[in-house]
Amino acid sequence: MPGARSRRRIEANYWPGFVDALSSLLLVIIFLLSLFMVTQFFLNTEIQGKDTALSRLNSQIAELTDLLQLERGNADDLNSQIANLQATLATTTAENTDLTGQLAGVGNGLAGKDETIAGLNAELSQAQDMSDEANAQVALLNQQLAALRTQIGALEQALDASESRDTESRTQIADLGKRLNLALAQRVQDLSRYRSDFFGRLRQILEGRADVRIVGDRFVFQSEVLFDPGQANVQPAGTPDLDALADAILQLETEIPPDINWVLRIDGHTDKRPISNAQFPSNWELSASRAISVAKYLVSKGVSPNRLIAAGFGEFTPLDPGDTEEAYRRNRRIEFKLTEG
Repeated sequence: MPGARSRRRIEANYWPGFVDALSSLLLVIIFLLSLFMVTQFFLNTEIQGKDTALSRLNSQIAELTDLLQLERGNADDLNSQIANLQATLATTTAENTDLTGQLAGVGNGLAGKDETIAGLNAELSQAQDMSDEANAQVALLNQQLAALRTQIGALEQALDASESRDTESRTQIADLGKRLNLALAQRVQDLSRYRSDFFGRLRQILEGRADVRIVGDRFVFQSEVLFDPGQANVQPAGTPDLDALADAILQLETEIPPDINWVLRIDGHTDKRPISNAQFPSNWELSASRAISVAKYLVSKGVSPNRLIAAGFGEFTPLDPGDTEEAYRRNRRIEFKLTEG
């Protein structure tokens, strides 16, 4: 029994040390959290201080602009006052000269005119005092005007610096716009050159064919060359022409740089007579199916699908608005146009 009691005492003595260790760990964690919060507080304070400084700078620029306008108005007022004082000074000087002349005339007259001479001398002294006061005011106004001009010069320098930065930014933007326009114009010019080469090659391949002609910037195939009436499947008789076209496109793909985006647009057209084939509800579906059939055939010959666009226009863009068989035949066509992607 005594041995069991001593073992319980020994086992119970581990807990205070364990509790102290946990308390120390908790204090370290609390210290680290406090340190993190203090650091976060100072970072936020620093960021807010920079935002406040930026706002203060913008406010100072606005105040400087207002102050410049106010100082310019004050300068105009001071110039007006100086002009008035100079006019008064000129008037006073003229009166002084006149009084001096009168005094000289009186001095040459009778000796009994002493009182008149004394009065004229008093008036002359008064005019001299007014002239001295006007000169002092002009000098003071000149000093104030010089100080205002100095302040205006400093404000104008600040505004010129700001406008210079704005002008430099606008110049850079305009220069980038010019470069972009030149690059786009160069791409259009390059595509036009390759389009001319492509048309020249097709002219040589299809020379002498009455059912293939050029209309503007397009090659036009009559539908009878490629399709049976009312059908959208390419007939065998038309495959040689499409083979030649595919060879020209494949050659073109190797010549045009990859940074020039181009496509060959395939447009299907019909005449305006209603279709009697139940497979196609309207001429629109027939024209679109024919354009798609031609595109699929060119893809089967190795042409990249991303260089082809198939579109159906039905009877809505005729070449000949007439109602004759010849007009109907001309309007039933497949058009090929090399254009930008």
